[in-house]
Amino acid sequence: MALPTPAPGLVISYAYLWRDQAGAGAEEGRKDRPCAIVLTTRDDEGDTVVYVAPITHSRPEGDHTAVALPPGVKRRLGLDAAASWIITRELNRFVWPGYDLRPVSRDKPDVFAWGFLPVELLEAVKRAVAAHQRAKRLRAVDRG
Repeated sequence: MALPTPAPGLVISYAYLWRDQAGAGAEEGRKDRPCAIVLTTRDDEGDTVVYVAPITHSRPEGDHTAVALPPGVKRRLGLDAAASWIITRELNRFVWPGYDLRPVSRDKPDVFAWGFLPVELLEAVKRAVAAHQRAKRLRAVDRG
């Protein structure tokens, strides 16, 4: 298994657990989805801690809760052509690689990432996440 090095902007396949699902008692995400790594840090034990934002086809609730994923970026990453958004109002936090990292497809069981977001798109995501944090609207689900 060749795991990628976690870095901001890397789009991984991950079993994302939505905040409302976690609040209802779920411990596992319902489906594997692309997620963008927004931040990496180290904990007191020296482990890499990763914060990921989910990528979804569902239109976001408000104008300021997501960043649109441009079609050209989706094509370059090898994702489908349907409209998608990177949700910026909630994140999952986990110690890398965690139990919920998934292969990108059955055909590629040793591939866990599609590639990197362009720098300007990652910066837009980070700005939106930071704005939610400043407004105390950012929610993170700790996946352990």
